[in-house]
Formats: sequence, C-alpha cells, structure tokens
Amino acid sequence: MTAKSKITITRRTLLAGASGTLIASRAAWAQQPAEVKVGLLVPISGLYARPGTVMREGAEMAVDHINAQGGIKALGGAKLKLVVLDSGDTTEKAKNAAQRMVAQETDLVAASGAYLSSFTLAVTEVTERANLPMLTLSYSDLITERGFKYVFQTAATAGSQAKQALPQLIKLAETASGKRPKTVAILTDNTGASIASAKAMREGLLAENQLQLIVDETFTPPLADATSLVQKIRSAKPDLLFFLPTVISDAKLLLEKMNEFGLGQGKVPTISFGIAIAEPDMLQTVSPELLQGVLTCVASWGAKGHEALIAELKTRYKEPWMTQNAISTYGDMWVIKDALERAGKAERVAVGEALRTMDGGPSKYYPLGEIKFDEKGRRVGAGMTIVQWQTGVPVTVFPPELALAKPFWPKS
Repeated sequence: MTAKSKITITRRTLLAGASGTLIASRAAWAQQPAEVKVGLLVPISGLYARPGTVMREGAEMAVDHINAQGGIKALGGAKLKLVVLDSGDTTEKAKNAAQRMVAQETDLVAASGAYLSSFTLAVTEVTERANLPMLTLSYSDLITERGFKYVFQTAATAGSQAKQALPQLIKLAETASGKRPKTVAILTDNTGASIASAKAMREGLLAENQLQLIVDETFTPPLADATSLVQKIRSAKPDLLFFLPTVISDAKLLLEKMNEFGLGQGKVPTISFGIAIAEPDMLQTVSPELLQGVLTCVASWGAKGHEALIAELKTRYKEPWMTQNAISTYGDMWVIKDALERAGKAERVAVGEALRTMDGGPSKYYPLGEIKFDEKGRRVGAGMTIVQWQTGVPVTVFPPELALAKPFWPKS
C-alpha cells in the first residue's frame, strides 16, 4: 500500500468516525424532550379555591422564569409545562383527582400540592404508589412519618413550627408588655395542619414554656357561629389566644365576634398558625384596625430578598402581597428544575432519586435551612416565619434576617 493510499484510508476513517459521532449526537439531541410536564394538584374550586389559585400563580411565574432562562439545560433546553389539576374541597375529591392525575398524565416527572395537610395525606398515598415525586408546603408531621420515598416536605412541620415559634412569641410579649404570659387558650379547626400544631403545644410545648392551657376547643369548618367560643375566651381571660383556622370565613367570624364582645384589637393577643388569617380576602369584611397587631406563624412568606417577585405578583395577578402559597410553590418549581438537571432525564424515578440526594445549598425561597432533604423527606433546617398585620398589610417580622418590619405587641 502506498503512502498516498494510506493517507486516503486514514482520512476516510476519520471522516466516517466524525460523521458517526455527529449522527449519534443528533440522535441523542432528537431524543431530548421538547417539554417536560410538571403537575400542580391544588384546590381550584370550592371552599379553598382562593389559596389554590395563588399556588397556581406562583407556579406559573416560576415556570415562565425557568423557561425564559433556558429551560432544563441537561435536557437540551427542554421547557417546563405546568399541568394544573383541581383537588376540589374535600379529602375524597383530592384523592380522586390524584388517581386521575397518575392515570391520565403518565408523563409527569414530579408534582407539587395539595394545600391542606388532610388533602396531602390522601393524595400522597396515590402518588407514592405511582413513584411520582411530590413536593408539598403542607405542615402535618404525619406526611413524612410514613416511610414514603417520593414525598418531599419543603415547609417545616407543624410540630417544628410550634417549637420554633413559642419562645419567640413569649419573648416578644415579655419585651413589649413587661410581663410574661402565663395562660393560653387554643381554638382550632380539625384539619390536619391545625391538629398537628395544637397537638405539639398540648403534648409538651406549652408546659416546656411554662404556659397553662385554660381553654381548648376544636371545631369543624366552616363555623356557623363563633359566639359560644368567644364567650369561653371572655370568661377565662387568657393571656394569649392561639387561633388555628384554615378557612378565611372562620378567621373573619371569630375576629368580628371578639371585637363585638370587647376582646379585639389586642385586648386578648391573638396568634394564629397558617395563612388563613393573613389572606388578602380578610380585608373584604374585616377592617385594618381590627386586624392590627394580629400575628400568625407560617412556613414561608414573601420576605427580604423577594422584593422583585412580590412586585411581579402584584403587577401580573393584582395580588397585594406574597403569601406562603405563592412563594413556596414558586420555590417548588425551581427545586424540581434542579432535580431534572441532576437526573439528566425526564423520568420520575430518576427525579425522585435526584431529590433524595440533592444538596442545593442555602434556601432562597423558603425560610432558612438548605435545599436538601433528610431520610424522611423533610427539608433540612427548615425554619418558619412570623407575620404580623401592620397598617393593613401582613408583613414578615421574624426571623430578623428576613424581616421587612419590626414586630410590636398589641396594646391591651
């Protein structure tokens, strides 16, 4: 063989190899999905439609931002597509919706939802069997006590929130009023997160903080009349009232009745857990003066560092402020995006594994802690926020590094 023919053969071999590599690359690129479906299972109809709608708004904003920044780069720039499903307003409806979701939307890689803890407990029974990763802002400790592999709780659990909040609330009361509270009342509805928060207080937290429980009432939402409940508060005269509603109408009804009985506007400091008492709809029938100073402990809220998102939510959806529902669901979409990048494929089992092994550094859209999950599926170091009504707006007042205002104690 001549030198010339050797060169020719070598050149052909190289060209053939390059051509094969190019074809293989094109084939791999062609196999990348143009879009990746992510589910959002929340109440869009019925009693809880308002918070569900806000969760959809937060998810839509995040998906738009992710896609505008190049989509899922590990999947060739594939765009996220949000699939919204209505959980309705009962546990049975939520479970049925989850069953339809896994049966009909077989190409979902992950989902977020389902607002109420009781809904989430039912929904995740379904999604777990389908190996569908489910992120949730729901509080109940039970959600991640069942040994499930595909449930990821981005919020601090109800028990953890109560444990973090009580010392801060006592310190705030003592600093502002000059005396330490000694007695408390609990009024709670019987939904999952409320029960979990009250359970933690009843079973040790109140005693640990030298607080005596003198009124303890549980009701089924929605309340028809708050008179008998408020009469018990008036008779007992507790130093603090822990009020745990999940329905906005219940929060309104109790605050109005307390004012009618001369207990409102700080005469009995009212502290809630969850967002019902800080929803924008509160201002439709309750005056800012009546709400002034009311505190609530929540898993997350629009805070320092979220100013641009808060402004966009106001402009785009006419929302006056950014509740937990919007900011947490916004964060969920970014966590799913990160999991897809790590998984390198649009496949739910791989995404689940990526979530379990994720170490995404300090949290940006949830208070404190890391973007990392422990063996139960709970976000590591998850903190909580305390929000207070101040001049017609509920603002973050704790933790200090995220606060948009300083807290004050209502004057009795």
